[in-house]
Amino acid sequence: MFVAMNRFEVAPGKSEDFERIWSERESHLDQVPGFLRFALLRGETEGEYISHSTWEDRDAFLAWMESDSFRKGHAGPSLMGILQGPPKVSLYEAAVTQEAGGPSRTE
Repeated sequence: MFVAMNRFEVAPGKSEDFERIWSERESHLDQVPGFLRFALLRGETEGEYISHSTWEDRDAFLAWMESDSFRKGHAGPSLMGILQGPPKVSLYEAAVTQEAGGPSRTE
């Protein structure tokens, strides 16, 4: 499993706009081989968000970044004036996983 996260700092008073843009966008992720799930996470600190996507493996994520689905999903409204700066990207390979009701396993 592979996880990609982007940390966003949203300008004060712009959280509703940020969430609306994400909820209304067409992500095209449902058409991407290897995509497992997505969540936009709201932090406890005002304006703190993380986009969290889970993939079967790094190759699936990298293929998506080169795809038409990626270009279409990122062609939506601009976040200029909503973000306080560019997102900070973090990429992770799973070392140990556990599903509900199951034992943990080393990847």
